[in-house]
This record gives sequence, C-alpha cells and structure tokens, in this order.
Amino acid sequence: MAANGVQLVFAPVLAAHNTMQSGADRAQKEQAHLYLEQFQKSEEAWTATLAMLESNSVDAAAKLFAATTLKGKIVYDLHQVPRESLPNLRDSIMRNLATFHAGPKPIRLQLCVCLANLAIQMTEWKDVLSLIVSTLGSNPSTLPCVLDFLRVLPEEVTHGRKINLTESELTIRTCELIEENAQQALALLIQYAQSSPAAAQNPQLLNCITSWMREIPLDDIINSPLLKVIVDALSASEPFDAAVECMCTLIAETKDVDETMQTILSLYPQVIALRPKIAEAAQEEDAEKYRGIAKVFAEAGESWVLLIARLPTEFRDLVEAVLETAALDKERDAISHTFKFWYDLKQYLTLEKYNQARLQCMDVYAKLVDIMIGHLQYPIPESGDEKDLFEGDRELEEKFREFRHQMGDVLKDCCEVMGVAECLKKPYDLIQAWVQTFGVQAVANHVPQWQRLEAPLFAVRAMGRMVPPDENTMLPRLIPLIVAIPDHNKVRFQAVMALGRYTEWTAQHPETLQPQLDFIMSAFKHSTKDVIRAAALSFKFFCNDCASLLVGFTVQLQQFYATHLDALPISSQEEITEGVASVLARVPVEQVYPILKMYCDPVMQSLVNIASQAKEEPELKLLADKINLLTVFFELVKPQVGPGQEHPVVKYCQEIFPVLAGIISHFKDSIPILERVCRCWRYMILSYRTAMQPLLPELANKLTAGFETSRQGCFLWATASIVREFSQGVDEVDPSLANSVFQFYEQQARTFLRVLNDLPPEQLPDLIEDFFRLAADMVLYAPSESIMSPLMDTVLLAACSSLTLLKEEPIIATLHFLRDLLGYGRNSSPSSSFDNSRHEVPEHIQVRVKQLVVVAGVQLVQRIMTGMMYSFPEGCFADASGVLLDLFELMPDQVSVWVQNTVTMLPAGSITPQESERFLNNIRQRIQTGDIRMIRTILQDFTTSYRRRNVAPREGLGRLEASRFRFSG
Repeated sequence: MAANGVQLVFAPVLAAHNTMQSGADRAQKEQAHLYLEQFQKSEEAWTATLAMLESNSVDAAAKLFAATTLKGKIVYDLHQVPRESLPNLRDSIMRNLATFHAGPKPIRLQLCVCLANLAIQMTEWKDVLSLIVSTLGSNPSTLPCVLDFLRVLPEEVTHGRKINLTESELTIRTCELIEENAQQALALLIQYAQSSPAAAQNPQLLNCITSWMREIPLDDIINSPLLKVIVDALSASEPFDAAVECMCTLIAETKDVDETMQTILSLYPQVIALRPKIAEAAQEEDAEKYRGIAKVFAEAGESWVLLIARLPTEFRDLVEAVLETAALDKERDAISHTFKFWYDLKQYLTLEKYNQARLQCMDVYAKLVDIMIGHLQYPIPESGDEKDLFEGDRELEEKFREFRHQMGDVLKDCCEVMGVAECLKKPYDLIQAWVQTFGVQAVANHVPQWQRLEAPLFAVRAMGRMVPPDENTMLPRLIPLIVAIPDHNKVRFQAVMALGRYTEWTAQHPETLQPQLDFIMSAFKHSTKDVIRAAALSFKFFCNDCASLLVGFTVQLQQFYATHLDALPISSQEEITEGVASVLARVPVEQVYPILKMYCDPVMQSLVNIASQAKEEPELKLLADKINLLTVFFELVKPQVGPGQEHPVVKYCQEIFPVLAGIISHFKDSIPILERVCRCWRYMILSYRTAMQPLLPELANKLTAGFETSRQGCFLWATASIVREFSQGVDEVDPSLANSVFQFYEQQARTFLRVLNDLPPEQLPDLIEDFFRLAADMVLYAPSESIMSPLMDTVLLAACSSLTLLKEEPIIATLHFLRDLLGYGRNSSPSSSFDNSRHEVPEHIQVRVKQLVVVAGVQLVQRIMTGMMYSFPEGCFADASGVLLDLFELMPDQVSVWVQNTVTMLPAGSITPQESERFLNNIRQRIQTGDIRMIRTILQDFTTSYRRRNVAPREGLGRLEASRFRFSG
C-alpha cells in the first residue's frame, strides 16, 4: 500500500514523461511539456524525484529526468526545504549514489552534481570530502561515485554564481570546499592511482586531475606520481582522450611563463618525448591518436610561444614538432590545431625585439609555406571523375573549402615573417615548374595535373592582402605568368580571383593594367558560372582601385557594361555596377550628367519594361533588383558641386523620380519593391544632402502616402534620412523648412501609432524597430520639438507596449530611444553634434521629460524588469538596465517605489521574502549614499538570478502581463 502511495506521487509525472518519449501528437507533447515544466518548480518535486529514483518500476530515462530535476531544485529552490531537513536530503542523495554506482553514468553524474550543489549551500556541512570518502570510498564498487564527485565539485563551485549565496558567503564556502581540501584531494588521487595498474589508466582519474588542476599548486602535481600517470596514459587507448585533455590543461596552466619557468622545464622533456608518436599515428593512419598528439603540441606551442621567441634554439624542437604535425596530416584533420600557434608566434617574431628569433625561424616558415600549398591541392579522385572531386562526400568538400581559407591566413603570417618577395617566390616557382613540365600538354578542356597549378594560384591570391603596392621583385614576373595560364574552370577561377587581389598594386603599375583587364573581361564569356562571378568581383576591384586610369574609357566601359549586365546573376550585376560607378565618381563635374545618363538610362528603360509586365514573384524580384542598381550609382557618384551650381546627379534624380513614384503606387503590395525604392530615395538624401531640397516636397508626400497605404517600415528609414539632413541648425536649412520636416515626422508617427493600436506588437516587430530608430533620430536632431510635442506621451506608451516583444532588434531600438529621451531629463543631452551649444538642456525640456516619466514610469519599470526577468534576449540586458539606471538618476525615490511594486507582483513562491527584502534594501542603501550607478549592477544580478531560477514560460505572468496599447489619434 505504501509503495502504491509513493507511486501515486509520481504517476502523472511518469505519464507525462512517457508522452514526451512516445510518438504522441504535437498537442499532447506540448501539454506534457508544460506539465513537466510546472512540476519541476513545484514543492512536490522534492518527494516525487527521490521516489522515482528509488522505485524499481521507473525506467532509466525517467530516472535521469528525476535526477536532473532534483539538481534544479537544489540549485534554485533549496529555500523550500527546512534547514533541519538538509542532512536527510544529503543522506538520500548519497544512498541513491551508492545504488547507481555501476551506472547509468549520466544518472550517477547528475547525483554527484546534486551533492556538490547541496554542499555549496549547506554551509554547516564542514567535513564534505571526508564524509563522501568514508561513506562511498571504502567499497571498491562505489569508488566511481567518489571520483565523479571529486570531478564535479570544483566545476560546480566555480560556477557558483547561480547559487543563491551572497558574494562573501560564496567566497568563504569556496575556500572551505576547494582551497582547504586541495591537498586532501591530491592525496586521494595519488592513492587511487597507485592502487592498481587499471586505476592508473582510468579515464575518471584523469578527468579528476583535470578538474582540480587550477586548485592544486602545479608543482605539487608535477612532483607527484600523477605526472607519470598522465604521460603513460597518452600511450594507452582507453584513457587517451582524457589524458590529452589533462595534459593540455596542465600545459595551459603554465601560460604565465615567467611565473612557471621551473614547471615548464620539467614538462618540456615529457612533451618533446611524445614527438615520435606523430609519425607513428600517421603511419598507422590512427586519426584520433594523431589529433590528440597534435593538440598537445599545439597547446604547448601556444602556451610557451613567448619562450620560443626569447629562446629559439632551446625550444626549436617544439616548433619543429608542431611543423611535423602540419606536414604529416594527410587527412587535414589535425592541422587546424596549429593555426593559432603560427599566428601567435608571428606576432612575437615581427617585433624588433625578437628579430634574432625571426631569422632563426625563417627556414621553419619557409617549410610551412610549402606544407600549406601542398595541403591546398584539390584531391585527385580515384574514380577519375573530374566533376566530383570529393566522390559525393559533401561534408568533406565543405570542410576543405573552409580549411583553405584558414590555411590562406597562415600564408599571410608567413609573409610577415619571411617577407612577401620570399613568400611569393614559392608559388611562382611552382607555377613556373608546372608550365615547363605540363604547359605544352595543356589543351582546351584538358589541363594535366591542374591541382598542382591551382593550389599555388590560390596561395598567390591568399597573400594578396600582405603585398604592398610598391612590390617590384616578384609581381612583375608573376602577373604575366598568371594571364597566360591555360583555361580550366578551377584554374581560371583562381587566376581571376588572384588578379582581383592585386588591383592596388596594378594602380601603381599602369603598364600591367591592359593585359589583366583583357584577361578578366574575356572571363565574362566563360562557360562556368563560378568563373563569371569571379570575373565580376575582380572587375569591381579593378574599377575601384584603378578608377583614375579608367576615367578616360567611360564610353568603352559603358558598352561592356550594357553588353554583359543582363546576362549576369544579380550579385554580379551589383558588383560590376559598383565598379563602373567608382569610375564615374572620378569624372569631372561638368561631364557627370551626360555620362551618368548614358549609364543609367538603359537601366531605367529595362526597369520600365519589366514594370509594365511584372505580375509574378520572380518578375517583381527582378524589378526590385534593377532598382537597386540605380541606388549603387547614387551611393557612389557624389561630385563636389560649388554653391549656386545645379547639382548634376540631382538633376537626373528629378528626371527619374516620377517613374519611381509610379512604381511605388502601382506595386504597393510588393515589399521588396517598396524597400528598394525607399532605399534608393534614402541614398539620394544621404549622398546629395541639402541639394535635394527641390525634390523634398514631392518626396515627403510620397513617403507619407506610401507609409499610410502599405504600413511598411522602409518608408520610415527614408523619413529618418530626411530628418537627419534637414534638421534645425544644419547649414542651408531655414527654420520654416525644419518645421515642415518635423510636421512630416509627426504625420508618420500618427500613422505608426494607429497601426500599433490596430495590431498587437508581436505582428509588427520590424515596423517597431524602424519607428523607434526614427523617433530616436528626432530626439537627437529636433529635441525641443519632439519632446515638447503632445504626441510624445503616446509615443512613450507605445514604447512600453513594444517592450513585450521577444525579438532583440526592435527591443534594442526601443531601449535606445528611451535612453536618448531620458538623457534630456538631466543637463546633458545625448546629442552627438560637435556644436557644444546643443549640450545644454533647457529647464523646460528637463521638466517635460520628468513629467513624461511620472505618467509612464510605473508601466515602464514593470515592462523592463519583467523583460529582464522573463522575456528579453540576452543582448538587451545592458540597455534595459541602462534605462532603469537613467530613471533612478532622474527620480531615485519614486523609481525605487515602482521597483518595489513590481517585485511584490511576482508570482508567489518565485522569490523568498528574504531575497526580496535584501534586493530592495541594497537599492535603498545606494540611494542614501548617492551611489546610484551601482544600482545597475544590483538590478542585473537580481533579474539574472530570478531568471535562472524561474525558467518561466513567456506567458502566464499574472498581473505582470502587458495591457494592449490604445491610440485614438
């Protein structure tokens, strides 16, 4: 009967858990998940979890759930257990640990974590380690429990911030549990290691040593039998992974080389003695062993890199060992471990202080270049199918592509150590050797051993960023070689991309421009899409960097542009447009209008043709993409026009404005088209600024009408650009124009507020983000008008409503707006203007901000604290606590009352009265001492702790749920 009674306690839990594990439908699983989530926070969970662990009728998966739940209860809800009952709880956990001594391991480990977290909080338990060892250590069968506990104890204490102890309590308990037990833990580990040969090779032992490494003095470990245990385990298969981790942790603890020199001198011979294992693992094709040994050498290299720079001769063996791990890694599995070492060593060797070491390492880096270029080679497929080099293994192909770029970074490091001429000579020699050996055999569609040609071309491309424009040794020989390479799709792709990396050099060597440009432009007719894309990208770089050399060829470039534009994918269309626009940007101002018209009119004509028949999604997307090409011109072509002169680009903008306005009206339901037109208009404003004044009335009308019709945020981005460029105080903007701009903003704001009244915020995240970015601009550029406006009361309430969202970007935009607004409540405006007169905030504005806070403050504090405790993404915490700090700095006593009201509304049982009182007292003390800024830390700690403990669902917060926003304007 008693057993049945116990089963009744957890029967619903077991049923819900079984539902989660079964093939039940989604609705049933969601219901079961909700039940389990509520169960985990309930007081009944204490009894039920222990009953489940002790029951014979519960399966292992459910018992693991019970152990995990018990851990959460101990970490977050220990206040639910009377203090005098804690010894019974401890004994129950230890009894269950003994039961699960043979496994399953996950349950045993969770119970050890339970015990460790109980030990941290049960401060009256002083003999923690002694009791565990005496209870569980006397029987060999329960020794795994002791080892698991020893392993998790330092980890749990280190992460003790989630425990509900004060900083001082946690510091004292850390000392009691770790520092005072370190020597006992060391003695236990040595005793166990020497108990039998099997014990010395137990991965659990090595995991324990790793866990205590930061707590026990390093020399005590080095001078104990444990060092031999670690080293010997690197020669055995079962403990190998644990031994690698242990050795790497031991080495990493010696990074402060001046403090740990003696330890390093003891460790160094042990590490170097592992070097023969590199060749062994490579010969045996034992990838796991190879990775592990490579990781040890890489860790040693990174940790002792300063010593290598200081004592290159003494530490030469280590550098050569790392080089060997890179050289013999046929599968490229372990080479990535070495990348950081080569970078770190380069950082030291390129300092004048370590020039002697650099000279001694030159040969190592020279070999490293050869090794990297060798690894860059594409594989030769056994099947002989050139179209599938990785024989269907897409994961391997992706990994190879990623590694190539990382290896390219290592080649850049080599350039810095050896010098670019020496580095470039290596791929040059390889290309030259290929030409001499295979050049005559190469014909169309057949390039023998192309992998040996493509890899050095990739290396040349990778080194491009390091080569200065005045390099005159290797590039004059390399460039003619590259433009003459045979046509193979992968080789041609790499050659085209490589030339695109040296366009700054070409600008300084105009005699090489023509053959390179011919090579690039001919690639636009290639049969392979990748080559054409590469050609478009390189063409852009040539135009960007050699614009002054090409400015006399605008007609020929336009013919090329018009010929190839429509045949290219859209990303490539944008790239070549950016290229020709860069050249147009160098044209003399009197020639800008006719040349811009020559380039843009065909694009406009194409755009009009597409618009006349666009109905389906692909055609609408094509139209949007074409509009974007115009934007590229307006973004880049920004001629300097003198006062009183007609602006040539604005003249062209006036010509095309009716067409763009017509497109906005006709395609009002196509978001991509609306966004691209608004982006185009925005760049017209940003590039030509007050010169756009003749177009301003029409533009404002279209933005207002467009926003009212479509309710799309893109109209607000464009509005924001006008607000910034035509605000009060800007040159050439008179007060009446600035006032018209403010009225234009208010129209847009009213439309937004009506939308927010009609729809809940969760349906409008992007629009909310765009509006509050605009509102923040208004506060910065027109503070008096926007803050004194009667509309600001409603905008502030809209901000409160918007903080119920779960998406990071709109929340951050809203919080930034609030921080800017609240800044005007003090005598220090947040304006970024260099005009110091704007930094003094008039008294009436300060008073107005405080009035706004008095009206909306209760709701604002509730929303922000609720967001920090329940719903805000992590990236919002800094700004959210910043808004609360701003509120406290404005009116500390009032805000502390609002915070107290919010805390009293938290769900029952989610926080103890003692925690609440401690939190509120801390705030009061800071207000009394005038240390307001510390309140931010207090708020962050409290909300973080609350959130950890109450992993509550996003809804069901009772009285803290937000009310719907209402606006009748």
